Amino acid sequence: MPPRPAEPDADAEAEAAGTAPETGDAPDNDAPDNDAPENTGRRARLSPEERRAQLVALGVAALAEAPLEGLSIGELARRAGVSRPLFFHYFGSKQGFDREVVAVARDSMLHATEPNTELAPTDRLADTLTRTVGFVREHRGTFYSLVRGAASGDPQVREVVEEARAQQTERVVALFVERRIVVSEPLRLALRAWIAYTEQLLVDAALGSDIPSDELVRILIDSLAGIARAADRDAARALFG
Repeated sequence: MPPRPAEPDADAEAEAAGTAPETGDAPDNDAPDNDAPENTGRRARLSPEERRAQLVALGVAALAEAPLEGLSIGELARRAGVSRPLFFHYFGSKQGFDREVVAVARDSMLHATEPNTELAPTDRLADTLTRTVGFVREHRGTFYSLVRGAASGDPQVREVVEEARAQQTERVVALFVERRIVVSEPLRLALRAWIAYTEQLLVDAALGSDIPSDELVRILIDSLAGIARAADRDAARALFG
């Protein structure tokens, strides 16, 4: 019987197509003109989904070394052992890649700080904040890029960040709802503002100081209690006493 033909290599087909970045992409100034990958050995054959996931994972990991806007497509392509044309085949543009990196970073943070619903509301709040501070200090570049992503010129990147903020707000709202509190519009707005305050405190204190984590958690809890009292004294009393 004749030998079975090899399965098509999705990466090779994409490179053969010579896919180029979309018009308007920012130049990758620190990448050489040579598109040959750094890895000269045989490249692992991955499915398109696996290759995309690999490249995004490299991007998220690289946030430890550079902010989102500083990620180099040329460097990441070399680390993956693929060419720049293949990279753009998967993401279309640097902006498309940034959006996927921010989305994965967002999901990672939300998963790591998922509230423990077996705890009472105030204990759950303290536990979630403790893990949030820990995540920020362990993944500084990831968190910084998420927070600063709100100022991105790409509306889709901003949307990804706002989705994270909305989900974090709902986690706090759930604490009041569990105490049978009807969350008023002023209180919901105040809780949303507290999320923004928390982000800034974590950027300034968790990333820029040696303040103990338990002290940061205490400040955040006290600030939430204070802003809740200003918006709805009865709701604050039901949760914090």
